[in-house]
Amino acid sequence: MLPLPTQRFPRRLGQLLPGLALFGIGVGLMVRADLGLSPWQVLHQGIASRTGLAMGTVVIITGFFVLLAWFPLRERFGLGTILNVLIIGNTLNLALLLLPESLGSLPMRWLAMLGGVTLIGIGSGLYIGAGMGPGPRDGLMTGLARRGLHIGAVRAALEVSVLIVGWVLGGTVGAGTIAFAALIGPLVAFFLPRFTVRLDPEPVPA
Repeated sequence: MLPLPTQRFPRRLGQLLPGLALFGIGVGLMVRADLGLSPWQVLHQGIASRTGLAMGTVVIITGFFVLLAWFPLRERFGLGTILNVLIIGNTLNLALLLLPESLGSLPMRWLAMLGGVTLIGIGSGLYIGAGMGPGPRDGLMTGLARRGLHIGAVRAALEVSVLIVGWVLGGTVGAGTIAFAALIGPLVAFFLPRFTVRLDPEPVPA
């Protein structure tokens, strides 16, 4: 049975859920902008284009496969980890159903792309700040880093690898990919401290 956090649970869950939903909507806006996606989303879009599956469904399936890699790394997941897989993918599917397939002019596409990156940054701050478990891809990165690898090198290797594979499969790489890489770090750094839920220290066993 998945252990549930006890400290400030309603507040943390109430922050986690909209954070994951905003993340999914942000990805949907970037997809419809058609200017390029983040590395993992390039992979998801590429797999979706080859399999005929909805992109959000690919996000869910890929997320669960990434979680399998956690077991040899002995990573611990939480409720937020499971909800990350389910909510982002399903919200993305819904967003792609509701958003128009073409946004028309280039300025509108840029506005959607930048809005999408911003929503992903806000959503990341909300769900990470809730402290209910990392996303599958973040956990894979930190799990590998705990094995003595440099976290920056691990992140770069993972993201370059999935970007290349996704591009080969037909995912969209472009200005949005560069904008995401440039903006997501500062956005998360801005929003995360504002959304981090402060918890009491765990008692030390006597």
